[in-house]
Amino acid sequence: MSHTVDLLVLGAGIAGCSAALRAADLGASVVLVAKDELGGTNTSWAQGGIIGLAPPEEGDSPDLLAADIEGAGGGLCRHEAVRLLAEEGPKLCRSFLWERLGVPFDLGENGTPDPTAEAAHSARRIYHAKDATGLAIQSALSEAVRQHPNIEVRERLCLVDLITSPHHCLSPVRVYDPIRVHGAFLFDPATGQVEGALARRTLLATGGLGYLYLHTTNPPSATGDGLAAAYRASARIVNCEYIQFHPTALYVPGKPRTLLTEALRGEGAHLVNRKGERFMAKYEPEHMELAPRDVVSRAIFQEMAASGEASVYLDLAPLAAKLDLDEHFPTVMAACRAEGLDPSRQRIPVVPAAHYFCGGVLVDLDGHTSLPGLFAAGEVACTGLHGANRLASTSLLEGLLWGFRGAEAAVRELADGNLPDPGDLAQWRMPEAPEPTDPLLIDQDWGLIRSTLWNYAGIVRTGDRLQRAKADLHYLAHRIERFYHESSLSRELLELRSGILCARLILNAALQNPESRGCHYRVD
Repeated sequence: MSHTVDLLVLGAGIAGCSAALRAADLGASVVLVAKDELGGTNTSWAQGGIIGLAPPEEGDSPDLLAADIEGAGGGLCRHEAVRLLAEEGPKLCRSFLWERLGVPFDLGENGTPDPTAEAAHSARRIYHAKDATGLAIQSALSEAVRQHPNIEVRERLCLVDLITSPHHCLSPVRVYDPIRVHGAFLFDPATGQVEGALARRTLLATGGLGYLYLHTTNPPSATGDGLAAAYRASARIVNCEYIQFHPTALYVPGKPRTLLTEALRGEGAHLVNRKGERFMAKYEPEHMELAPRDVVSRAIFQEMAASGEASVYLDLAPLAAKLDLDEHFPTVMAACRAEGLDPSRQRIPVVPAAHYFCGGVLVDLDGHTSLPGLFAAGEVACTGLHGANRLASTSLLEGLLWGFRGAEAAVRELADGNLPDPGDLAQWRMPEAPEPTDPLLIDQDWGLIRSTLWNYAGIVRTGDRLQRAKADLHYLAHRIERFYHESSLSRELLELRSGILCARLILNAALQNPESRGCHYRVD
C-alpha cells in the first residue's frame, strides 16, 4: 500500500480537477488520478458551453434557470439540487473559471462573456469558447492542477476497485464493521502492476458510460469504471435507465459519431428530412428544434423509422446568412470538411447518439455517497439535478459545483478519518498462472454489449426487447467475470468488466420502470 493522502481524486475532468484544486487550496494533500494523460477526458469533448447567466437587462434569474432545469427533467429533478445549482453555479463559473483560471470564453463588447442560446433555455445564458468550450476549460484546469504544490498528478492509471473495510481487511472479526472506503486499487498498464492507494477521503469523478452504446458522442474511455467500482463496493446507485441521447451527431457510415453542438440549433440551424421539410413541426411545433433533447431525439428516430432513411439532416443555411461559420463553429466545420462535407453549401447528415448518463452514484448536496469515506461528482454521480433528462450545458456546471462542494466537505471531515493500519489490509493478488488476454475476445464482447444496448435499450424501448437483452448479457457477464479472474490484467479487460456490469444496471433499471419519462421511453 502506498502512503496515505488526505484526498484521492479518481478522474481528471472538470469535476475531478475542480475538487483537487479546491481541496489543495484548503491545505489538503491530494493525489489526482487520470486514466489517460491529463486533459484526455470527456470534458475536453464538450462543444456547446457551460451555464452562466444572461445580463440582468435580458430578464434572466436563478428562478428562471431553475424552472428551465425542472422543465427538462420530466418531473424527476431533486428540487434542492436544482436550487443550489441555479443560485451558486453561475457565480462559481464566473469567479473560478473565468476570473481565476482565465478560461477564454468568447467576450462581448463590454469585455465580459457573451452568452449564446441553447435548446430548452429561456434566455441566452451559455458561456462558450467558440465550439470547443470543454477543451478550453479542461486546458485551464489541467494547467492549474499541474502547478499546484499540494497536488500530485498520476497519469495513465486505471481504477480496479475501491479499497473498503471490512472487505479488504485481513482480520475476519472486521466483518461486523460497517462498510467504509479507504482509497483504491490502481492498475498501471505500463508495468502490469496493481498498487493500493490509501486516502482519508476518496472522490469519484470518473465520468460516464456512453461507450456502452454503438453510437455515442463519448470517447472510448467512457466505460463506467467508477460506477462499476462503486456498485461492487455496495454504494447506492439510482436512475440508471435515464440515458440521454444527443439529437445531432455527424453521420458518416462506418465512422465514429462526432457531436455537432446544440449551439448550432440555438443559433437557428434547422432539422430537415431528405425532402427538405422541417419535420419538428409534426412533433413539437411550439419549440421546434429547440425542444428538450429527449423530444428531438425521439422525433428524429421516428422520422428515420417512417422514411427508412439512415439519417436526417441539419441545415446550417440560416446560420450562414448571419454568422461566419468558421469563426463561430471551427470544430464543427473542421469535422465536416474532414469527411468531405461543406456545411456552408450542403445539409449535414445527423443521427442521435448516446451522450450523457443522468443516473449514477447517489450523492447529497455535498457529494457524500452512501458509503462513509466516499464522495462523487460529475457524470458518475447522481445529484438529482437532471431528473429524467438533462438540460443542455448543465453537466459542466454540475461537475464544477459538486467538485467544489465535495472537496470542501471532505476537507472538513479529515480530522474524523479512521484509517486502518496498512498491515491489516490485504494486498492485491494476481492469478498464479494467468492466461494471456485475447484482444479478439474483448472486441467481440464489446461488440455484443454495444449493439445489444443500442438495439434493445436505446431511444425507444419495449419490455420484450429489454428482457431479451437481459438474458443475452446475463450469460456474457459470467464469461467476462471468469475471463477477468483467469487472465492477465489489462486496461481493456478492466474496461470490459466495468462495461458489462454497467450495461446490466441500465437494463435492470429500464425493465423495472414501465413509465415513460424523460429519456426513458417505453412503448409497451
